[in-house]
Amino acid sequence: MKFIKLFFLLEIVLIVNVSAASRKSNRNNYKPVADTIIKLDSTKDKKLLKIKQSPLNKGAKTDTSKRKSKDGLDSELKFSDDDSTITDNVHKILYLYGHARVKYQDVEMDADFIRVDQKNHLIFASGSIDPVTHRYIGRPITKQGKDKPVESDSLLFDYKSKKGKVYNPASQQEGNYISGGQVKKLNDDEAAYRNVLFSTCDKPFPETDFGIVITKGIGEKNRIISGPAYLEVEGVPLPLAIPFGFFPKPDHKTSGVILPTFGEDAQLGFYVRNLGYYLALNDYVDFTTEGTYYSKGSYELNETVHYLNRYEYSGNLSLSYGSHNYGLEGDPPSKDFNITWSHTKNPNSSPGSTFSASVNAGTSSFYQNNPTSVNYNLQALTQNNLSSSISYSKQWLGTPFNLNIALSHSQDLTAKTVTLNLPTVSFNMSTINPFDSKDRVGEQKWYQKITVGYSLQAENNINAVPENELFKGSTLFKRMQNGLEHQIPIGFNQTFAKYFQFSASATYTEQWYLQSIKESYDRNNLINPDAPVIDTVSGFKRAGEYTLSAGVSTKVYFLAQFKHSKLKAIREVMTPSLSLSYHPDFSDPSFGYYKTVVSNAVIPYPATVTNYSIFQNGVYGGPTAGKEAALNLSIDNTIEAKVRAKATDTSQTDRKIKIIDGLTFATSYNFAADSFKLSQISFSGHTALFHEKVNVTFSGSLNPYETNLRDSVSGGQINKYVQTVNRYSFQDGRLPTLSSFSMSISGSLNPSTFQKNATTPPVGALVNNTNGQQANRLALLNSDPGAYVDFKVPWNISFNYNFSYANNITNTSIANTLMLSGDVNLTDKWKVQYTTNYDLRARQLGSATSFSIYRDLHCWDLSFQWLPFGYYKSYNVTLRVKSTILQDLKLSKKSDYTSSPYFNNQ
Repeated sequence: MKFIKLFFLLEIVLIVNVSAASRKSNRNNYKPVADTIIKLDSTKDKKLLKIKQSPLNKGAKTDTSKRKSKDGLDSELKFSDDDSTITDNVHKILYLYGHARVKYQDVEMDADFIRVDQKNHLIFASGSIDPVTHRYIGRPITKQGKDKPVESDSLLFDYKSKKGKVYNPASQQEGNYISGGQVKKLNDDEAAYRNVLFSTCDKPFPETDFGIVITKGIGEKNRIISGPAYLEVEGVPLPLAIPFGFFPKPDHKTSGVILPTFGEDAQLGFYVRNLGYYLALNDYVDFTTEGTYYSKGSYELNETVHYLNRYEYSGNLSLSYGSHNYGLEGDPPSKDFNITWSHTKNPNSSPGSTFSASVNAGTSSFYQNNPTSVNYNLQALTQNNLSSSISYSKQWLGTPFNLNIALSHSQDLTAKTVTLNLPTVSFNMSTINPFDSKDRVGEQKWYQKITVGYSLQAENNINAVPENELFKGSTLFKRMQNGLEHQIPIGFNQTFAKYFQFSASATYTEQWYLQSIKESYDRNNLINPDAPVIDTVSGFKRAGEYTLSAGVSTKVYFLAQFKHSKLKAIREVMTPSLSLSYHPDFSDPSFGYYKTVVSNAVIPYPATVTNYSIFQNGVYGGPTAGKEAALNLSIDNTIEAKVRAKATDTSQTDRKIKIIDGLTFATSYNFAADSFKLSQISFSGHTALFHEKVNVTFSGSLNPYETNLRDSVSGGQINKYVQTVNRYSFQDGRLPTLSSFSMSISGSLNPSTFQKNATTPPVGALVNNTNGQQANRLALLNSDPGAYVDFKVPWNISFNYNFSYANNITNTSIANTLMLSGDVNLTDKWKVQYTTNYDLRARQLGSATSFSIYRDLHCWDLSFQWLPFGYYKSYNVTLRVKSTILQDLKLSKKSDYTSSPYFNNQ
């Protein structure tokens, strides 16, 4: 054990201390006080050592001397006390009273009383009784280097034989705590235990909530070999005992077997879960292998690799496979796999370049069939997509160039499709001023303000492939699309007439492809003769287009002041922007980017003529069809109010309130269009209420044209359709029609919300500021690994209200939902958490509703999670030890959810 080595070093400390302190007093007739060893609970034991302090040599003193000991060791000795130091030269004893301290090399010892008997080779240290509180204070505390301190009621040590006794020790060993009883030092690496409490609670004996009493045992550096031992809870011994035992105390990675948990699944049968082996290969790599077997034949396998190269990189890789039979007996099992990989590179290891990976991929039904892999986390079970990204970036310092290479993956779990980018390459040159001079003196001339940039994008992807076809050989060749795009932006900005900002830009874009398409009609297709046949044509093709634009913007201020009102002023800042944009019609046959296909003439229907882009299936598309010569208009508004300070406000500072921020209206008018030249009018804005505690955002669009509702007959039924007329509604005295509108109101309320000058910490700040021990506990609090149980916040409510409206004239659709989540402290140890959503229109709770309770049991955690209804209806009760070493010591009761689609009807 670590604290045993301290006593060997204290031998040298206190031998030198005797000779150094002997010069302070020559009281040869002083007799030593008999020692009384403190045993068991020192706070309740009335027979404690009562030491009479000497009136001599009072006051805090510090002495430093450098002596050579009998062992030939040179060292600097420091000792001090706040009360008095007494030296008995006859009996060769030194006494230190009141916050006594001895320091030698990297060893420190503090106690209220320290006695050194050089004649009998004994060191004694203890505390004392406080005359006011009558409690035992000043216990001996010893510490060496970076080791954790060891506290005891008293200790007696023979520094010649290197043996000693420690009474009621209290020390921490990698998350475990040893306290109570007696410890007898046998040698430098071993000690004998008697009635010692081995526990995960950081409370000292006898307040410990839970522990194992080792009646007799031997403690070594990395383990405890125990004789008879029994379980004790809240000081009450339980009839759970073992004749012998082995308790590890690792200070480094150690390989070993991972004990499983046992239970029963409603559909899969009895199980042995997470039986495995942990292999600590070295300080940089370790492997964890786990498996679960169910009595009805299902099984799960998981392999996890953690790796670390300090100051360079770190990461972990996990491979999971599961075979489950949720159907009838004899049905083929559902086989799923999942791979996760997380890699982080220290940016300081190679400045200018970074590499990172975040991978989460697998079969679409993995999380639904393997709920234990995420501990029944509702958010993971109900997710609709998976995504991955592996990226590398390089920045050439001192130049405007940078390179980014990324491999990405996205997976739609509902549609069971996969999209891969293998890879995406981006090479960029940030904008420069080519006509400016590095040695320029004074302001830039107009031509020196011209900027030029460049970017190159390359993609090679497979888009929306069914996951069961992904690994077929033909998929990679037939479904893969690739392309390369160059873009050169040229810009210019100039302020004129002090208040107007003029900007002009020209952008040239060119795409390169290795394939294009060709459409035709199959004369033999009698089932659907109007459907064209699309063929892929191999060969290099290029497409180029350009866009020109110029615009001007300014700011207009409006101010309304009020003299005899609490409201002092209202200010509006309007930012109108007017611009012209132009690009030609790239569908003109002279460019060669668009082709014409003619359908077969079928009586009584005539032939149809259709234009199509030969790049319409390309990763970047093709040049834009239709000529544009548009006038674009947008108006942005910000409205603020200034409120007079209250008479009780000593600072007399006016308060500013934002009434609305970013209220924007935008539209455009295309002079080159044949009809419908005016686009729809869009608007958006946001504001904050209750001292910016509640956020409100909204957006929508207005249709400026007249519409007529018409009837058509198809399949013997009358169908309604909308006919848009090229006539503005205001020409007939009507306002534009509201086509769509959406609004979101969100916020988080807690006691700090209603406090003046309260600031809300950013998301994740509480977690980021936790220490190592708190971080370990957070990972084990309940079944949701993302939850953070903070008892400092008595209650918290987070809400998100969403409203959407869509009007296509024939019908309207409205969505009106409210999402609530939060927690509340019932007591200092009880926390209730909840998450739900409510459809206000349907008057129904959503199926993604969860309710959980957390109870802090000091060195234990009790968590209960309940999904009361829906597809994932289940509950989960877990009682576990907080200690990271004993985290597998837990009791769990689960009611697994059913995969039956008719669950809600049962």
